[in-house]
Amino acid sequence: VAKDKDLPEFLGTPLVINVREDKRRGAPPGPMITRVEPLRYAVMTTKQGPITMAFYYDVAPNTVNSFLTLGEQGYFDGLTFHRIMPGFVVQGGDPRGADPNAENRGTGSPGYQIDAEFNDRQHLKGVLSMARNGDPMEQTGGMPRCEYANSAGSQFFICLDYDRTKALDRKYTAFGKVTDGMKAVEAVAAVPLADPQAGRPKDMQF
Repeated sequence: VAKDKDLPEFLGTPLVINVREDKRRGAPPGPMITRVEPLRYAVMTTKQGPITMAFYYDVAPNTVNSFLTLGEQGYFDGLTFHRIMPGFVVQGGDPRGADPNAENRGTGSPGYQIDAEFNDRQHLKGVLSMARNGDPMEQTGGMPRCEYANSAGSQFFICLDYDRTKALDRKYTAFGKVTDGMKAVEAVAAVPLADPQAGRPKDMQF
């Protein structure tokens, strides 16, 4: 939709276009297009309402592609927000999230891991980021080692308060943001918890 115009004046689907310089000998001057695809977004349906998400194709393309592919395959259908930390994050994407066996909760994955795409996007309220294994070295202020940095799979979280999530900047892969539906996210964050320390909600159905 053109700027300051209404939906009936729709022009077309926005495109994601990646370009780079062609450094091959004899190549014509100017940028070379390496990727063109329609801009996609996702709508997550919850009992608290829909949550619309847009993505950071420019800084986390592999993470975005994995998340959207899993979504298209129905991987996230019926999953829960298994970890709720009020004022910090709500976390989902674990196929074992609703498992009554607390020892298994939080350990599910799609069967593969994604290399980290740490970037300069801040973990502001509403930002989507990938959960991963924590490195004990981080507790002293260091960066995560490779085996921890590259351990994300399907679990993601939505940030609630930048005062608490700013410590995640450049240590976790921010890959998108909530563009509509933060009230639904906040409603999820406000559900009663069975185990506040672990962030386990009483009702696992969202």
